[in-house]
Parts: sequence; C-alpha cells; structure tokens
Amino acid sequence: MKASTSSHPNPDTPDATTHPAQNPRLSPTASASAAELANLKIRLHDAVRQFPDFPSPGVLFEDILPIFADPSLHEALIRALELHVLRNYGEDQRPDVIVGLDARGFLFGPSLALRLGAAFVPVRKQGKLPGPTETAGFRKEYGEDFFQIQKDSIRQGRRVLVVDDIIATGGSAAAAGSLVHKLGGKLLGYIFILELDFLRGRDKLQAPVYTLLSSQEKPSSSP
Repeated sequence: MKASTSSHPNPDTPDATTHPAQNPRLSPTASASAAELANLKIRLHDAVRQFPDFPSPGVLFEDILPIFADPSLHEALIRALELHVLRNYGEDQRPDVIVGLDARGFLFGPSLALRLGAAFVPVRKQGKLPGPTETAGFRKEYGEDFFQIQKDSIRQGRRVLVVDDIIATGGSAAAAGSLVHKLGGKLLGYIFILELDFLRGRDKLQAPVYTLLSSQEKPSSSP
C-alpha cells in the first residue's frame, strides 16, 4: 500500500468531538449539529476517489472532483465546513475573509465565503494578479515557487480563514498565511478537505489546522 492519509481515523468510527454519544456535554442543539456533521463527512468521504501512480509513480492521488460533479455533495461540503466554522468560532468570531489557494481552493472557497457572509480573496501564483501585490515564496520538490495577493484585498484586523483542498508539505499554506499577516489580517486558522499527515505539513503552520475528511482506507496498488 502506498502512503496516503489512511492513518486518519476511519470515517465510520464516531469522532468524540462531533458525535453526541461520545460527548455528553454537548447541548441538544450542538448534538444535532455534531450528528449532522458526522453524517455529512461519511457522504463526502465515500465520494473521494484514489488513483495510484498519478501523476507519477509512487503517488496516490486523492480526487475530490466527484464532490463538485454532484450538486447535493457540493452542498454537503459547504454545509459541513459551515458547521465547523460556526462551532469553532461562533457568531462573534466568524471570519470576515476566506482566502483560497490557487487553484483548488477556488472550487469551494467562494461558496463557503458566500454562505458565511464573508469576502473571498484569492492567493495566486506569481504574475497572475493585477495591481500592487505582496509576495511570499515557498519550497517545492524541485525548487521555489511564489504566491501573491493583492495589497488592498484584506483590511487591517480582518479575521481570515485560509482554505485549500489538501495539505501536503504545508509550504504553500504557510506562504498564504504569511501573506495574510503582511496585510495585517488576523489568521484564525486553516481548513483543508484532506491531509497527507505523513508529510507533517501542519507542523509548518502557525494557526489551528482543521481537516474535514480522513483518507480512503482502501488498499491501493498499481494495475
């Protein structure tokens, strides 16, 4: 079996932080929300596909695109993320801005921002944004890359969540976080759909990290 996110808890195993039977201190309203979130996570987990040896040998690719091909699953994703944000930040600390990373953070970042009544701000590869920008570099497997954000996109003191599909080494997410700080934003945390936890990317991030789904637990091998 190739390395994947399979060391995360099985999605069919109740999570003590979200399952009411495992956390009796939850209020009835919180219990209902926790049960709803647990059910949504199972639906979303079942939609994610794995492709071994893509885009290169030894890589196990996690494909989230089936979620966006089904309107009910797309809605389930946004609802699950909304429940997480409301439970962890509340009405008085909900984000003012959702920052999405180029490129798959753009798939759900705008929808989540709209649901939360927040602004959406893209972080893009260098040279893709017009006007004055701030720049942050990050290491990749074969060199260095750069992210940019428009200088007027986040006002001083605005509360910000950074979102992307998967956290791997954490370099791109850390660069996005540094851009938020450069503009004077308050970085509340990071949200990802999946995490390659064996790469320990969250260790590079200076704010709380939330991963919505565990990995598929299916054995994978080359055809």
